[in-house]
Amino acid sequence: MHQNEGVAIIGAGPVGLATALGLARSGVPCVVHESLDTIAPEQRGAAFHPPTLEMLRELGIGEPLMQMGLRIPIWQMRDRVDGIYAEFDLGLLADVTDFPFRFHLPQHYLSTVLLDELRRQPNVEIRFGETLESVDPGESSVRLAFATKNGRRETGASWVVGADGAHSTVRKTAGFSFNGFTWQEKFLVTNVCNPLETLGYTGTAYVSDPDAWAVVLKLFDDKRDNLWRVAMPAAADLDDALLLDPENVQRRLRETLGSDTSFSLVYTGTYRVHQRVADTFIKGRILLAGDAAHINNPIGGFGLNGGIHDACNLATKLAEVWHGKSGGEALELYSRQRRTVALEVVQKNSIRNKNLMDERDPDVRRRNQQNMHLISLDPQQSREYLMETSMLSAVLRAEQIS
Repeated sequence: MHQNEGVAIIGAGPVGLATALGLARSGVPCVVHESLDTIAPEQRGAAFHPPTLEMLRELGIGEPLMQMGLRIPIWQMRDRVDGIYAEFDLGLLADVTDFPFRFHLPQHYLSTVLLDELRRQPNVEIRFGETLESVDPGESSVRLAFATKNGRRETGASWVVGADGAHSTVRKTAGFSFNGFTWQEKFLVTNVCNPLETLGYTGTAYVSDPDAWAVVLKLFDDKRDNLWRVAMPAAADLDDALLLDPENVQRRLRETLGSDTSFSLVYTGTYRVHQRVADTFIKGRILLAGDAAHINNPIGGFGLNGGIHDACNLATKLAEVWHGKSGGEALELYSRQRRTVALEVVQKNSIRNKNLMDERDPDVRRRNQQNMHLISLDPQQSREYLMETSMLSAVLRAEQIS
């Protein structure tokens, strides 16, 4: 491949790999550059919404994915003290999607499936162990500089897709803005190996409480059953060594989940959470997708799903430009569509979800929970709410933007 041919994709996470596969299936040559030496088994996105599963099926990887994962049709909203106040069944959407459930599969499984499929494509090169240092855009191509084990390497590409995460080098070196805010508290994330169904949890539960709220998800794992993720708030000024002390984690889990069980800890970690969106998703021949373009808190599962939606939208439009079927306006449309959804849907709903879960005023909390309870009892209101929370409405919203 000539060094100025093809699309350079920075980042071999799910978004970068999905973009590459979409391009490859449309006959566009591309090179994926990844700083790590292999796919990272990250403790990150794990819940897929119906439209995302439809897009992954269109990419040709639906069958291997469906052989893994957990199908979760019913999800709960709970008060930590008073228990369940609303349940929603995605089966209500069986007439509008072939996937009327949430699908739980940690994202590194998706990355592995995507990578396997990409290696069957003749026009894709995967380069691990290459850390991007800078991008230098020109009128007809972009120069890229990488640090490798053998020193520094420079190459070129017709287009560059920054899918290199929240700390994106592409975004920073190309001069995009990334406006928004950082939540005050940290998130304490644990994986436990316990049968939480015995405590009344479905595979997805959102637990409301001013101080001890939680997101509870059952995870697919090819080595163990009964693996669950529990994400909880943690004070930003507390040292991680204290937060991650096993006795403290056990106490937090017992308090949050309402059980005196001794939990089998598989993983614990903390991270800071941001709400930010780039000022645009395109500058000349440089494009952003996924966390490089927009980040949000994980409540509602919008981050990974929104990134895959970016990838599929972008791959379609960039292929049209590559083959001369569209001009640069197609990529401007990608930016408008996906940035609008990031602002109007992802940011709005993820912030609303967190505020709903940690509301401090008892009267407001009671009214919110009663309102959600009434919505859950009304099939039409439930259907509308599920269309929004499953991101089916977000896909329709993007299609309205021209």
